[in-house]
Amino acid sequence: MDELHELRKRKFEAIRQHQSEQLQEKQQMQQQIAQLEAIVRQVLTKEALARYSNLRIAYPDKAVQVLVILAQAIQSGQLNSIDDNLLKQILKKLTPQKKEFKIKKS
Repeated sequence: MDELHELRKRKFEAIRQHQSEQLQEKQQMQQQIAQLEAIVRQVLTKEALARYSNLRIAYPDKAVQVLVILAQAIQSGQLNSIDDNLLKQILKKLTPQKKEFKIKKS
């Protein structure tokens, strides 16, 4: 009975440790995203910022992709300001083309 209690205790500690590590990773990721947003927000126009905010709400994963691309371009000196049209172009490049299927009746 004592062995079973000890085994459960070790298992519980392992699960708790794993959850703690996951929480730390998530917090670190959120902090990195916040830093990138701070960099990118400085060069976005009002319209581009509104579009990015909508994108972040609707498609968080795609927003992070755009954020990384823009931050890299800004840090490398390729971009000084980002307007709505440029943001649209970047989003179009990230969005795969949809295939259209036409069904003909015989």
